[in-house]
Amino acid sequence: MPDSPDIENKCWHALSAPYRRELKAKQFLDERGIENFIPMRYSVVTRRSGEKLRKLMPAVRNLVFAKASREVMKDMKSEAAFLQYRTMRRDGRNVPITIPDREMENFISACKTHDENMVFLSPDEIDLRKGTRVRIIGGPLDGVEGIFVRVKGSRSKKVVVLVTGLAAVVPAEVSPDLIEVLPG
Repeated sequence: MPDSPDIENKCWHALSAPYRRELKAKQFLDERGIENFIPMRYSVVTRRSGEKLRKLMPAVRNLVFAKASREVMKDMKSEAAFLQYRTMRRDGRNVPITIPDREMENFISACKTHDENMVFLSPDEIDLRKGTRVRIIGGPLDGVEGIFVRVKGSRSKKVVVLVTGLAAVVPAEVSPDLIEVLPG
């Protein structure tokens, strides 16, 4: 099996698809068999004729996640110049952002409802220092782990599911009896 080393080295990469090319990036990755994810939600769009439509659209501009090995990503990047790595500063240089599998699974689970009331936040909009780690038990988000924090503009605390340094999602209201506090 020549692909076995590739499978072991797969990880989630954060990519940028500027100029609203998220769906073009998804099509490109799908055609190459690369697992990918774009956070989506329903929005009401008004056509030129004045007709209103409920349409599934990317929830976070320019953000695409792809799961592949470094070698596959390097080959893919040579074909798709419009896709760029999202990076963070580490030791004085920019390093491509990779996301742990469990963190990505939580984020995908929280986003898959496509709820139009779901709120997406940038990491600087929430203060995680005061948060309590929780797990949702039961309901459509069963097993999703997040942080219970106060969100700006909200009167109550919310469960926030975070992809470190990139985005956070606040799923629609979660009943307090479905929340389990995690140790430490």
